[in-house]
Parts: sequence; C-alpha cells; structure tokens
Amino acid sequence: MEKISRLHLHDAQHHKNSSGSIFASSTPAGCPEQESGDDLDWADRSAHWEQQSVWRPRRAHQKRKHRNPLILGGHGVRLRIDRGSLLVQNGFTHYPQKREEWRFFPGHPDMPSRIVVVDADGSVTFDVLAWLSTQAIPLIQVNWQGDAIVVAGANGYVADPKIAQAQKATHANEARRLAICCRLVTEKFAATLGTLEQAIPASPGREIALQEAASSLRQMRKTPPEDTSALRGIEGRVAQAYFRSWRPIELKWFGRKPVPDEWRHIGPRVSPKSGTNRDATHPVNAMLNYGYAVLESQVRLDVTASGLDPYLGYFHTQWRERQALVLDLMEPMRPVVDRAVLGFVQQHMFSDGDVTLRHDGVCRLNPQLARNVVGLLAMAMTMTASNLQAVIQIAA
Repeated sequence: MEKISRLHLHDAQHHKNSSGSIFASSTPAGCPEQESGDDLDWADRSAHWEQQSVWRPRRAHQKRKHRNPLILGGHGVRLRIDRGSLLVQNGFTHYPQKREEWRFFPGHPDMPSRIVVVDADGSVTFDVLAWLSTQAIPLIQVNWQGDAIVVAGANGYVADPKIAQAQKATHANEARRLAICCRLVTEKFAATLGTLEQAIPASPGREIALQEAASSLRQMRKTPPEDTSALRGIEGRVAQAYFRSWRPIELKWFGRKPVPDEWRHIGPRVSPKSGTNRDATHPVNAMLNYGYAVLESQVRLDVTASGLDPYLGYFHTQWRERQALVLDLMEPMRPVVDRAVLGFVQQHMFSDGDVTLRHDGVCRLNPQLARNVVGLLAMAMTMTASNLQAVIQIAA
C-alpha cells in the first residue's frame, strides 16, 4: 500500500511540475518528504473539485437518448479494451488520491455521450478508437491552453458531393454569403441578449450593452448591412459593450497566498500577452477558452456529420489554416458558453490552489477545476443540441 501511495504522490507532483507550476518540489536529498503549504493548497483544491466532477450515468428521469459526458484529466489517463469492454482509468492530480475507474460494455444505454480528456497525459490504443467509433462515442482532447487538439468522431469525415458543391456555389456568391453571415450574427445577438439578461448583474454597463445589442438586432432585421466590413463593425460595437458589462462582476477568493488585483473582477477578454484570446492571464478567460474548445469540438463533429466542408467558411475567410466554417458556426453559440461560465464563477469561491500563475504571466487552471468547467460546458452543449443543429442548417 505504501508503494502505491508513493507512486500516486510522484504522479501528482510530476503532473503539476510539468504543467509549468512555480510550486516545484524542493525536498533536500536525504531528508524525509514533507508537503509544503502550496502543495497542501493544491491537493485540497484538487480534492474539492474532484468530488464535484464524478461521472454519473443517465438518471432514471432522463430520456433514453440523453447521456452524460465523461471528463478525464491528470497524469496517467489510460483507455484500453479489456475482454471486449472499455476500461477507463482516470489520471492523478494530487495526493492522496484513489484512481477512478469505469468499465463500459458494448451497446449499454448508459455509456457517456463523449469522452473529453482535459490537460492530461496517458495512453489510448487503436483498439479503443475502433471501439469508440463502433459505439458512436467521440473522443476529444483539450490541452491546458483550452485548444481542442484532437477530435475523433464516431465516423470519419466524408463530404457529401452535392452538399459540398452547393456550399462552394454559395461561397462564390457574394450576396448569398453575406446573407448567411448576417443570419449568424443575428442569432448571436439574440443569444447575447439572453446572456446579458440571465447572467450579468444589473449595472450601468449592462444597460448600455442591452441597448446596444437590442438596437443592433433590430437594425440587422430591418436593414441588414451591405457588406461584411459593415457587419463586422456592428458586431464589434456589440462585443465591446457586451464584454465591458462583465467588468463589475466580482470573483470571491480565499487562501493564504495573495492573488493579483486584476483577478478580483472579470478583466478584458483579450490577453495582454498575445493580443488575442490565447495565453489567458485571467482565470475567467482560461475557463472561457476551455468552454470554447468544447463548443468547437461539438461543432466540428456536427459539421462533418452533415457532409459540409469544414474549411470553407463564409465569415472567417481569413483563417485559411483553421476550419473556417466551424468558427463561423460557433459564433451564435458563444454567448451560451459565456452564460455557463459566468454562472459558474458567480456561484463558487476560488483559492490560490485553483490557479497556477506561470513565470510568463499566463495562468493555468488546476486540472480538476478545468475538468469541472469542461464537464459543465459539455452538459450545456448537450442541453442545447437542438439549437446547435439549427445553426448548422444555416450553412447547409
């Protein structure tokens, strides 16, 4: 038992130190191992979030088609086929920790809707990929920066020739392409209003954002812009007021270590490190990046299943190296992700053990916290699947 416990401690420390944490182990040679206060904070918060992210099968009152996602994370995640069934072993993030295991049998109605591996290392076999494909369970990997780096769908991508040809014809027609872009932005504005009303506390900034979004929505429906440049201008004004309305929202912190003053309220969406949404320097932006990764993975799966060409977009035409159509179709659903993250941060208190501030100023979420955020967003995508399908139809 002692040997196993020490292995767990080594695994957890390896994962944390390899993540860029400033809390590296510094036990002198020949001295007994002692956990520092930072290690205890990390372990305590890891255990706290782990208790809230336990996978559960479909509840009795849920419809048969509704299945819950399985979110994995940590060091040493393993998926393998064992005597015809899928054996899943979760990774280690702290000490002491008991390894979580699940076994899934073919055709069982309570298998996960998808498996999402978050900020983890480990192994998966080709047999597992084949098994998951047969059981129609997507496998998604999200790195610590919130990028969906692997999306293995239930079926491979096979473009429908007729749909792809129609998509190319629409892309070549400027008027039709603009109409699709306007439709996507109109849907985004409607969802933005919902998030402002449901997830943002009353403030002068929220009132300004509500007025801007409502008036822009009326403008889009009454007199749509004549080109994409004008459309981007309208979208930019709404986004500026929308994200500014988040600023008064407070984050509640506790713990022994101080946190940057900027973390006590929600800051700007753009990272000062990169000038974009990447390399988040604020925990809320790190959570949003995880959320958008979940959304991107789901849109990717739905786009390929519909037979559309994911690289042929209408609005994000400058993103040649990325799946532009996926980015297009994410737009109306982004406020749904925002709503879930904003609700999460206002319902919880956070500790210095929940976030690691790297030497370059970029913050990294505790893997168990990230696992909770991804699980929350995966559930949100499941609950809004009909909305997402309606968005996909705009481009079909």
